[in-house]
Amino acid sequence: MPLASKPHAARRILVYGVTGSGKSTAAQHIAERTGLPLFLADGFCWEPGWTPVSEERQRERFEAATAGDAWVLDTAYGTSLDIAVPRAELIVALDYPRWFSLQRLVRRSVRRADTQQPICNGNTESWRRLASRDSILRWHFRSFARKRDRIRQWAAASDGPPVLVLRRPRALEEFIATLQR
Repeated sequence: MPLASKPHAARRILVYGVTGSGKSTAAQHIAERTGLPLFLADGFCWEPGWTPVSEERQRERFEAATAGDAWVLDTAYGTSLDIAVPRAELIVALDYPRWFSLQRLVRRSVRRADTQQPICNGNTESWRRLASRDSILRWHFRSFARKRDRIRQWAAASDGPPVLVLRRPRALEEFIATLQR
């Protein structure tokens, strides 16, 4: 039986979606449910103090994370899509409406700026960062259409890994419930 007809059997899973869709949380739940190793992409791309990692080093980190026969990756960026996508056995695509992803992103970002909760490599959100030109909120608007188009292209393609397109959080919960160690 091909993997496309039994996505719960995948052992190399890429979670992909627009900014704010809940990719990291989804990947964490998938990894917990399956026992597969979890890799969070932001940790590959940012050092403490929001210092960006060179593209070459990012690619090395994505290569190392996806070299194994089992993993869950919470996203891949443009610099690493050519590494992660061909190695994935399944892409779990969170294709939620913009309003849903945006309200999630705003709530999460405001909470993080308020509490100074550490995220990747000890970095924190700040009110200044949220208002900057590099704001994750602005990034949501700049990248939304491109990421959504990518999901739809992958889903329509006859080659590449199967793509499980989920259009509502309940569908993600139902998928996760099918997973086993």
